[in-house]
Amino acid sequence: MPEARGLLVLGLGNLLLGDDGLGAAAVAQLEREFDIPPDVRVADGGTLGLALLGLLAESDHVILVDAIREDAPAGSFVRIDGDDVAPAVRERLSPHQVGVADLLDAARLTACYPSSVALLGLVPEQMDLTLERSKAVEAGLNGLVEAIVREARNLGYELVARTNAGGRGRHAHRSARALGL
Repeated sequence: MPEARGLLVLGLGNLLLGDDGLGAAAVAQLEREFDIPPDVRVADGGTLGLALLGLLAESDHVILVDAIREDAPAGSFVRIDGDDVAPAVRERLSPHQVGVADLLDAARLTACYPSSVALLGLVPEQMDLTLERSKAVEAGLNGLVEAIVREARNLGYELVARTNAGGRGRHAHRSARALGL
């Protein structure tokens, strides 16, 4: 088993399906607006599923970020953690995200499941073929990024807001590097 190396913040979802792309949008915003310490990796996992097992295996803690179906208004924040994450990814993420359930199962089977896993997201309004996210999800995106930062802080990882949030700095390509792109 690879040596654990801190926190992984993993955006999930499909940018081509409207609100389902909010995981990628959230991690991109996180990288733009915060300095990411060396023991935190931020990655856009898209819909890669089992291809992300190596990233998971190398992490003590994981924050998954995605659209989460819930009986709540669109744009509402949802947090799921611990043993509730695996059932939630099977039942409450979009149908194409079966790969996330497989990813967590594979991590358990190979004894590389992280010490903690949390799923943070927003309730989607629409997941149709479009690059546009709904107004409700767009309005909740800043709060979701703030929730990721709080979650990381609660785990002992300090993400510091940049004074020049528009600047991309040296962390701009961390997602691509994490995925070997």
